[in-house]
Amino acid sequence: MRLVAAMAAALALSAAAAAAPPQAGLLVPGKSLGGLELGATKKEVERAWGRAYGVCRGCARETWYFNYYAFRPNGAGVEFRSGRASAIFTLHSPVGWHTAKGLVLGAPVAEVTSAYGALTRLECGNHYALLLPRSGSRSVFYVLHERLWAFALLAGGVPVCR
Repeated sequence: MRLVAAMAAALALSAAAAAAPPQAGLLVPGKSLGGLELGATKKEVERAWGRAYGVCRGCARETWYFNYYAFRPNGAGVEFRSGRASAIFTLHSPVGWHTAKGLVLGAPVAEVTSAYGALTRLECGNHYALLLPRSGSRSVFYVLHERLWAFALLAGGVPVCR
């Protein structure tokens, strides 16, 4: 019995250790980003993406950063409110992240509007955001130098500019 329990614990630990933000994350507008949905608990985020994250020290809300390589800001992040994911976003245009319509990070901005139509534009300093509102959430396409720079899935009330 102890052997079975030890094997189960080892399997669970190895699965958690292997978890990481997806190398080719998918944005499903209004639903999920990188396999995570808004409202996910911290345990659900850890189960999906692992425990190899940094916690933002200067953020207004608890925010976890999952970087592919130490000290390089490339990967994804999750912001929490009341212990649940309220924002899920990419960092610095990670390669392979895309939408179900085939839109990839790094694409010219014209491809965003071609895929999703006219979107609301919000200026955010040196970049801007294109908003696709859905019931209860917003899917955001961040644009820098007229290229798609990042994706985000935000709950209502979460600031768009980051």
